[in-house]
Amino acid sequence: MSHADDVFRTSQMVPKGRLVSGHTKEFQTDPIGFLTRLSKEYGEVAKFRLGPFQNVYHVLNPDLIKQILVTKQQSFVKSKDFNLLKPLIGEGLLTSEKDFHMRQRRLIQPSFKKTHISQYAKDMIDITMDYISTWQHDDERIITKDMMDITLGIISKTMFSMEFKDGYEIVGKPLETALRITVKRMRKIFRMPLWVPTKINREYKKAIQRLDKVIYGIIEKRKNDTVKHEDMLGILMDARDADDGLGMTSHQVRDELMTIFLAGHETTANALSWALYAISKHPEIQAKLFNEVNSIIGQRTPKPEDFMKLQYTQNIIHETLRFYPPLYILSRDVTEDVTIGGYRFKKGDMILISSYVMQHNPEYFDQPESFIPERFENNFMKSLPAFAYFPFGGGPRVCIGNHFAMMEAVFVLACIARRYRIKLAPDHHEVTPLPSLTLRPKNGLRMVLEERAAEAFEPGASNY
Repeated sequence: MSHADDVFRTSQMVPKGRLVSGHTKEFQTDPIGFLTRLSKEYGEVAKFRLGPFQNVYHVLNPDLIKQILVTKQQSFVKSKDFNLLKPLIGEGLLTSEKDFHMRQRRLIQPSFKKTHISQYAKDMIDITMDYISTWQHDDERIITKDMMDITLGIISKTMFSMEFKDGYEIVGKPLETALRITVKRMRKIFRMPLWVPTKINREYKKAIQRLDKVIYGIIEKRKNDTVKHEDMLGILMDARDADDGLGMTSHQVRDELMTIFLAGHETTANALSWALYAISKHPEIQAKLFNEVNSIIGQRTPKPEDFMKLQYTQNIIHETLRFYPPLYILSRDVTEDVTIGGYRFKKGDMILISSYVMQHNPEYFDQPESFIPERFENNFMKSLPAFAYFPFGGGPRVCIGNHFAMMEAVFVLACIARRYRIKLAPDHHEVTPLPSLTLRPKNGLRMVLEERAAEAFEPGASNY
């Protein structure tokens, strides 16, 4: 600040909430709508209350967000709500803090080097092509489940070098159950301890036990395997800390694998579902996608080196991540009194940062409520402030798999577009975003396949 140290900006206080619950009901009923209204009515920093004592600040300013996530990130930790994920993912990258988090990140980082990601690209293509080979013309598919299955298959192969033929039943279903219950617990002010044997607690523990059995079984099998694997599991088990030479325990490997399963499966699947929904609503975008795929791939199988050539496909994913960011909200707890851009936050306060609200801000995005992949042409992202567009977070906690996820989404979309046109089922329910742990289409998406005619694969051919 250029003013004296004792001069501080005042955040705008929203109308008084209920005596005990504060603004909890409004926030839980429609978090995106609530935060959007706050941004329009109260500006870049708005203060409200969750429960009787929790003061919350919604921050909508790229410079302030940069200070929270980067410059002064040592004054913040992830919101304590994330502790509710620990029974599922333990002390993985998503939940660990400070020095331990940085140590684990150093050990895991080699898994996501560009050399490894390019090796993973072939698996991404092969798994997608194999999965969609069973699709038929005029099929009606639950496309949200298909995207979950494909991304689960990709994570299983790249992480474990394993092919789960019944991946959803083995891993997807218990993971979905555990996430559903976790989100319910996050949204309650008063939570029943897990040691109380309620029906939902027993269901939760059973789901985690099923996942543990699979993952610990894979770890033990790998320990006895004489073949060296270049997958994520192999890299994690071989990793050694540069300072003390120590590697991860089996328990820590389990936590990181569970975290990668969650982050690499759920988020990318939802992004792909939203991308397919968006292009189904915009025939002109689908036509441009087909033309690019025709020109670069034609009738052959995609190759890893196609990625950099698929610029419009990449822009569709970038715009999807802007319009429907799977990680639509970030939360931080203040660990010490701190001043950010002239605003004073006290220890115990909570900060909410919504990528969804920011990325729909007309100050930075022209026609923010329109889906326009072309906006990302001509190095558009370089023209934006650092935290006007941040679908993968930022700072020391930026998503470690962001390049992996981007490549995966582009190749899955290109593989599908190579063979099929996809339309929303004619009697479909209204499509609305469901802000769960990630942003997903409420009640899923039913879509109808149209196999593209062989002549459509000729470069420059008409798509309609």
